[in-house]
Amino acid sequence: MCTVAVPIPNEVLYDKGISVQEAQSLARRMTALGLYAGNNVSLGYCSQIAGMPEAEFMRFMGTFGVSVFRFDDLSEIEEDYLNA
Repeated sequence: MCTVAVPIPNEVLYDKGISVQEAQSLARRMTALGLYAGNNVSLGYCSQIAGMPEAEFMRFMGTFGVSVFRFDDLSEIEEDYLNA
């Protein structure tokens, strides 16, 4: 697994009242959210990146208005509905 470092000024952590661990956790979750929202990475991988179970990651996505469902057009929605 790869590790990516993001420098954050200490003043930002101080101003926001968050610890280094909280900033790391937030960075992981927001990175995963962005990867999922951009249709680049699966839900399973994104939940791993975020460091949370899939169900918890789905709830996290919902707080930012990101849907778990991905459909390119209405026919895909209809097909899934008919196959359910």
